[in-house]
Amino acid sequence: MSLRDALQLAQEQNVDLVKVAANAKPPVCRLMDYGRFKYENSKREREARKKQRLILLKEIRLSPTIEEHDLQVKVRNTRRFLEEGDKVKVTLRFRGRQIAHSDLGRKVLDKLAEAVNDLGVVERPPRVEGRNMIMILNPKG
Repeated sequence: MSLRDALQLAQEQNVDLVKVAANAKPPVCRLMDYGRFKYENSKREREARKKQRLILLKEIRLSPTIEEHDLQVKVRNTRRFLEEGDKVKVTLRFRGRQIAHSDLGRKVLDKLAEAVNDLGVVERPPRVEGRNMIMILNPKG
């Protein structure tokens, strides 16, 4: 159909002539209410965004000489993050000569992982990176 005929048809039906496939030979056009089409597309995208869950990476910082009560506070925060569906990066920082006793740090991280094993699973086991020992926990389910 010629462009002039298509435009006249669109005007008679009180709709828009929208080019669907511009690269096709000949170009493909469609008669539609373009404003309504854009509105429905944006509505569909908003619905898709509502259902989307953004996973954040939260961080908990510890030291190898942490006291029991302080560790329980960190465990409580870690549990809350995992319940909300976020990943948790647990960083244990060694200061000065503490790096020589990395086994103490590993025990602290293992204790924390054991305390939250009902909510989270260890994605990356404790590993020393520079002066830090890092472990990443994933929420279950």
